[in-house]
Amino acid sequence: MPQPPQPSLSALSELIAVVARLRDPETGCPWDLAQSHASLVPYVLEEAHEVADAIRHGDDEHLAEELGDLLLQVLLHAQIASEEGRFDLDTISRGLSAKLIRRHPHVFANDVNSANRGNSGHPEAVVASWEAIKGAERDAGAAAPSASPLSDRLAGKVRGQPALAGAMTISRKAAAAGFEWHSIDGVWEKVHEELEELKEAVAEAQASGDSAHAQEELGDVLFTLVNVARWCGIDPEAGLAGTNRRFLDRFSRVEAALKGNLRGRDLSELEGLWRQAKAEIRAEASG
Repeated sequence: MPQPPQPSLSALSELIAVVARLRDPETGCPWDLAQSHASLVPYVLEEAHEVADAIRHGDDEHLAEELGDLLLQVLLHAQIASEEGRFDLDTISRGLSAKLIRRHPHVFANDVNSANRGNSGHPEAVVASWEAIKGAERDAGAAAPSASPLSDRLAGKVRGQPALAGAMTISRKAAAAGFEWHSIDGVWEKVHEELEELKEAVAEAQASGDSAHAQEELGDVLFTLVNVARWCGIDPEAGLAGTNRRFLDRFSRVEAALKGNLRGRDLSELEGLWRQAKAEIRAEASG
């Protein structure tokens, strides 16, 4: 079997040197020098989202560029930590290598008769093994047993995730632990229940001017819809991203038809142009 091409270590070394130069206290870039772990958080999230968007669009050139931008964030964090004497890229790389080897005994185990051998052909078994090893690692590092271990782990896991992704993570893990409806009918009942509560909360907010309760109820509706997505095997993030793209495509056609001037237009006119845009896109797709 031909071996895959190996990455160029010289290219990576050059990139590491470039990032170090950007952070040079005397000759570096003022913007890069002003950054900290905390200030870079929005950029890490933005670049991760742009990588996901490039994958959804199947654009290799864009994906390569966005993966580079995401790698830059990793290297910047490593450089900042290295300057402060806390850890460096070697620490990150060696730690990751050790973790991957530890959590893939079916690939790296020395004993060919290991019970873990053979899991490589069964993704479900590999996932179960991965989770078991992660659990053992957490238990080994825990100072004292927790009364709510799953909740504690999930709180840490979703802290840095976008809310929609975090909701799916919580939903999956809670369901796997047994906190689950008997059928999707129960999920739909919950959706209708939460929608009614949202309607009541919105009415209260319009009367009182306080939208805090309505915001909570909106969150409950969204969380329940994430459960619908999980039951149906649907990716809510991809679904919403697709809706965003479709909306902008249709909206751009409405804008173009009105030469960019939507103000003061009759709602029926806007609705008619919206339906026309949908029909045009559908015809283009089928043609």
